[in-house]
Amino acid sequence: MAGVQTAVVLREEGWAGEILLLGAEPHQPYDRPPLSKAVLLGKAEGSAFDVDFGALGIELRLGVTVSALDSGERRLETESGPVPYDVLVIATGAEPIPLPGSEGVPGVHLLRTLDDAERLRPVLARQHEIVVVGAGWIGAEFATAAREAGCAVTVVEAADRPLAGALPAEVAAPMADWYADYGATLVTGVRVDAVDENGLLLGDGTRLRAGAVVVGIGARPATDWLAGSAVDLSDDRSIAADERLRTSVPDVYAVGDCASFPSARYGARLLVHHWDNALQGPRTVAANVVGSRTAAHTAFSVYDPVPYFWSEQFGRFIQYAGHHSEDDELVWRGDPAGASWAVCWLREGALVALLAVGRPRDLAQGRKLIERGARLDRARAMDPSVPLKSAVF
Repeated sequence: MAGVQTAVVLREEGWAGEILLLGAEPHQPYDRPPLSKAVLLGKAEGSAFDVDFGALGIELRLGVTVSALDSGERRLETESGPVPYDVLVIATGAEPIPLPGSEGVPGVHLLRTLDDAERLRPVLARQHEIVVVGAGWIGAEFATAAREAGCAVTVVEAADRPLAGALPAEVAAPMADWYADYGATLVTGVRVDAVDENGLLLGDGTRLRAGAVVVGIGARPATDWLAGSAVDLSDDRSIAADERLRTSVPDVYAVGDCASFPSARYGARLLVHHWDNALQGPRTVAANVVGSRTAAHTAFSVYDPVPYFWSEQFGRFIQYAGHHSEDDELVWRGDPAGASWAVCWLREGALVALLAVGRPRDLAQGRKLIERGARLDRARAMDPSVPLKSAVF
């Protein structure tokens, strides 16, 4: 998404020069969200972007892996030879973290690419008994699809609750019941000690047999190929872009899952691994690339979004906007045992983040309030019958 969107928006912004889009995969550029839903369940054959690259004058060079960046010579190194550039936009995304000891074991799968989804589709169609490692967003979405396909599903999570890395305990705890309600088994607080073609051995001695194991324990920026380059990386291995999404190297930008950026809104450097970031960031990149080549241009585009993502799992539509910390005040809207509820995070009374389960209106209003830095009346915000916009001081 980030690479394709950057190329398309460059044309919209008036870039008249050549545009070359490199991709390691052999497939036409595609969207990722359908991979854990329609493509996985056989309801769609693919999710290629509806973009006429030829008409836009964008050259696609697919199946090409970039191995290094030589910024001094302004070129990329690939297995098919060097590729020069005037301006470079890095949109290499993120790569899934493998389960230690599982590499090369038959029946162990990751879910990140179109090829991954196509390998898993017949597994679901045969209704195998499946173990999912990781109860994060992707683990829950895959477990949902596997149950819809009629598979027996067990999800193993090392933390004591699902979504432990994303949500506080009191918010994530009610979500644990969703697994059982959907016919899946959730096992928490135990690590995987070993994996083989027959299943998993857990740290407590439990043996889980499985026709397939799907690993969803997180992703990390795909930046290893930048080792030895002059591009600065953050501690999390993301490219340390600035507020214009420029890297430490002149005329090199970074966008999407591979890049972090400083947020003045939240006073922190953010690394956002979600679709909306890959959609919106390219607009900043394209505006600044074109602006940097325009003599009369004086204003530049700053990237400081309200992060947003959604997840469809266990018959529920979950949306999140903003960014919260453990020090922010948590305000409930509705009963988490019910079908729809929301949580607000307040910082000195101002709304900074919102999680909505089956409450899209809360999300739509809340996102705008976060952008405005609106302060909420706590008592009114707690009442789910009061529209969020009516809870503003």
